[in-house]
Amino acid sequence: MEVVVEVWGDLACFSRPDAKVERLTYPVPTPSAVRGILSSLYSKPREFYWQVNRIEVLNPIRTISFKRNEVKSKVRDKPIFTEEERTQRQTVALRDVRYRFAASICPRPDFTGTVAQLYAQALRRIREGKAFVQPSLGLREFVAYFAEADCANGPRPIPVDMDLGLMVYDVFDLHDFAVRKKTRSRLSLYHCVMKQGVIEVPPYDSPEVIKGDAPC
Repeated sequence: MEVVVEVWGDLACFSRPDAKVERLTYPVPTPSAVRGILSSLYSKPREFYWQVNRIEVLNPIRTISFKRNEVKSKVRDKPIFTEEERTQRQTVALRDVRYRFAASICPRPDFTGTVAQLYAQALRRIREGKAFVQPSLGLREFVAYFAEADCANGPRPIPVDMDLGLMVYDVFDLHDFAVRKKTRSRLSLYHCVMKQGVIEVPPYDSPEVIKGDAPC
């Protein structure tokens, strides 16, 4: 069973971790970014997690480069004075994007309800256009619009093959849902290959997913 969602927007930036100074996007969304979009629509971390199965690229891959005003420091306990911390960073983003995401709901081991009920709630929220927070395409200001996908009559994936090498799979352990004051990160990677506009995403527990030895 799957939930299939069509997502589109004017701009997207799925930042590469190896681009430290400037923001440089991957050509396609990472599974982590897709999971973030789905979680903004429907999320119950103690009951289930989203497993992304497939990413379909529906619009041609186009990029745009521009400068953005940002602050050099991270927001912590102390206030930031933007006049002192302001800087410009180059951003290479994607423009005019449209994707179709297919994902499954994976219940936690101690989940006592029915999986069908979780799917019904997720589909109802998507059909009604509801979201816990506004979904975004990599950066908060890059708004993502969504609707339930029409697989039969919707647009077809682009006829492009691309080997994207190792790509970020996720930055968290999907099995760790404990509530902490400080979130633990755990980087995982996978070999991303797009065939005729379609990326098949392996399960998180698959040996194809390379995980860090310990949480950060």
